[in-house]
Amino acid sequence: MPKGEGNIIAQNRKARHDYTVIDTIEAGIVLKGTEIKSIRQRRVNLKDGFARVRNGEVYLMNVHISPYEQGNLFNHDPLRTRKLLMHKRQINRLVNETKNTGVTLVPLKIYIKDGFAKVLIGVAKGKKQYDKRQDLKRKDMKREINRELRERQK
Repeated sequence: MPKGEGNIIAQNRKARHDYTVIDTIEAGIVLKGTEIKSIRQRRVNLKDGFARVRNGEVYLMNVHISPYEQGNLFNHDPLRTRKLLMHKRQINRLVNETKNTGVTLVPLKIYIKDGFAKVLIGVAKGKKQYDKRQDLKRKDMKREINRELRERQK
């Protein structure tokens, strides 16, 4: 199964708008208690999330996993920092790629694969405002071309 396939729980659409994704890496997430139940209920927000490498380990930060409704005192902080499970050589590759200025690690998707929660991390470079405008123009032109082709086929 290709990366990012499976039961997709949440996607970060804003990331593709704000960043140019250079590379992607799949990682497991260390979850506590009721967090997996909230993820299965699709109560996840990736919008402001990012990943950071600290002391040879990768951490997912600012990803909001809502508290589980039936969890009461077993619930955890929704915005807590979560460790990502990756091989050492993958972490070393991320360290080398993020040494460049303007390169960051952004969560693109959270999905369930073989019963485990996985996150697709994108190595991304920030877009400038004019790059975003060019992408929107390209998208509009493509939509116009497809519309014209559909009308001609009728």
